[in-house]
Amino acid sequence: MSDGPAPRRGPGEPWGGVRPFSIKTKLGALVVIAVLITTGLSVNAVRYQTELRFIMVFSMIATLLVTQFVAHSLTAPLDEMNTVARSISQGDYTRRVKENRRDELGDLAETINLMADELEAQDQQRKELVANVSHELRTPIAGLRAVLENVVDGIAEADPETMRTALKQTERLGRLVETLLDLSRLDNGVVPLRLRRFEVWPYLSGVLKEANMVASARRGMASGSGSHTRTDVHLHLDVSPPELTAHADPERLHQVVANLIDNAIKHSPAHGRVTVKARRGAYPESLELEVLDEGPGIPKSEWHKVFERFNRGAVRRPHGPGSDGGTGLGLAIARWAVDLHGGHIGVAESDRGCRILVTLPGQPSVPS
Repeated sequence: MSDGPAPRRGPGEPWGGVRPFSIKTKLGALVVIAVLITTGLSVNAVRYQTELRFIMVFSMIATLLVTQFVAHSLTAPLDEMNTVARSISQGDYTRRVKENRRDELGDLAETINLMADELEAQDQQRKELVANVSHELRTPIAGLRAVLENVVDGIAEADPETMRTALKQTERLGRLVETLLDLSRLDNGVVPLRLRRFEVWPYLSGVLKEANMVASARRGMASGSGSHTRTDVHLHLDVSPPELTAHADPERLHQVVANLIDNAIKHSPAHGRVTVKARRGAYPESLELEVLDEGPGIPKSEWHKVFERFNRGAVRRPHGPGSDGGTGLGLAIARWAVDLHGGHIGVAESDRGCRILVTLPGQPSVPS
């Protein structure tokens, strides 16, 4: 019993060293058949003493019939490909070319279908991006509009508490626009890497200190409205050895660590702990970073999705009370910043909470 259809051979791959169904083979066979028909009719004419003009007529008719058959087998798929290509150019990415040939046209049909698949996927991503950005923008805009309308209509006074609420919505809009711009720059490759050597302990200490300052600022801004902030989460730094150095772009790495810490804080329980670990990698001045929280964790089936844009994972609401969950762009930016370094970021096994592991290549050693 067969295990299934044989895998399709790639473009230009020979069938046992020779492509018996290629267009060149068919055209060569057409010439050989025409010569054989003419030769056979000439031999019969000599044997049966038939006039030469009848032989020429029969030879031309037979050759034209064979040529018509071969030409149709070549032009029919080209017409189909032209129709599909025209549909794709008009935005219809659902049409496909039949792949039932073993010649160059079959290879071309496969390439067109692959192109249509990629264009369809990109079009779907574009539609999802527009829908998600519209959704993310609508909430802070609606909140800011409501606050300003209440002030204009005299329902609310323009007191400091009201202005803090409007400022909070404006800052949320600013953060969303900033993350979108960062992601756009990374996509277009216009964010150059400025690699340099630095000490990991003081660098990460500064990042954690900044994270605490941001949390304190948010607490002060939200205190008037009574909303809960995540200042109860303790940040812990573990660098070994203490004199560890790395070779990377500090600004881009700051985006990675800051976004991972922010995500971990949002999903930490009350009075939880977020640990940032740094270890030496496999190459000189390479780095392994780990951010571990004590939240509900991420199901293994969702691991491959957490770094997609606007994805918030299986846990729809952050573990901490009062958190809005962010925009779903932080982890996507972290992934692109790590990719710029040629490193890797992913979810790792953990007994508790979520564990994100980042590896940066540093300066790979050159074998002697």
